[in-house]
Amino acid sequence: MATIREIAEKLGVSISTVSKGLNGANDVSAELRQKILDTAVEMGYVTKRMKKEEHKKLCVFVENMDYESANQFGYDIILGFRQAAYRDNWHVEVLPITPGFQTKEKYDTFMLKNGYSGAFLVGFALQDEWMKQLESTGIPTVLFDNFIRKNPNVAYIGTDSFEGIDTAIEHLTQLGHTRIAFLNGSLHSMITEQRQQAFYDSMAAHNLVLQDELVANGYYVAESAKDFVPSFLKNKATAIVCGNDLLAYGTIKECEKCGYRVPEDVSVIGFDDLPLSAYTTPALTTIRQDRLELGKCGYMALHSLMNHVSVSKTLLRPEFVIRNSTAKAVDR
Repeated sequence: MATIREIAEKLGVSISTVSKGLNGANDVSAELRQKILDTAVEMGYVTKRMKKEEHKKLCVFVENMDYESANQFGYDIILGFRQAAYRDNWHVEVLPITPGFQTKEKYDTFMLKNGYSGAFLVGFALQDEWMKQLESTGIPTVLFDNFIRKNPNVAYIGTDSFEGIDTAIEHLTQLGHTRIAFLNGSLHSMITEQRQQAFYDSMAAHNLVLQDELVANGYYVAESAKDFVPSFLKNKATAIVCGNDLLAYGTIKECEKCGYRVPEDVSVIGFDDLPLSAYTTPALTTIRQDRLELGKCGYMALHSLMNHVSVSKTLLRPEFVIRNSTAKAVDR
């Protein structure tokens, strides 16, 4: 573990200058402070504040995910993380950030100057600036639904999309469906790509012909369904599997607008099992992610990393929840 003296010697500055830079003093230029922080991170320096029990801090960084109310996807994930961290006397700060913020602030130096011992990142996209920086970070970091290869300081937690999607396709084939459509989110995320591949694999495993006109990528919002569902119905889809519940809500409404009944004419399946999914009309058949347990697993993975146990991937099993939005296929 590096000392302030060693950092000063490497940079050719005084110990007091390094100390001021680490503590954000106004009489050290922004350029020099950044250089001090970068060098401290490189040399593995840990501040005294980070070592003290009363200053044990973790951060949950949130991008592109709603989490402030119980009906929103991220709420239980963050709650579960906080609950698990609380038992070990960690203070958890939740910080929403943007892609622009990531271009202005380096991940490692931001963590160091704010005294965070580790972080949990949710809602990030593959092209985000921090995702590149995580390839070489030395700070314990856990990602939800994203993965960094070959860095022992970064772990991934999520739900097994392959098992979840395969269970949905199995359910539909048992109901006699062969023309199954898949409406997914944007391809700029690892989880979207996984679910899409899971759909392709499961269709092949069940000897079903994959129809290009029955696969589409929009966004993970209900409004996206209107751009693709009419085409699915025109091409005689009898079932539509969606990449999340929001898309499924929109799909049900769009089917009704087009004069099709769910599930009598078209079966619809979601992914996530948001609280509202049990109360839609009809109630949504979906693939459940236990988001509270995902949050707890996020902390457990981070706790392992902070104790020098190099965790790679932790996947929870999904649960298939059958409600009223699926039924036997009809000949159309």
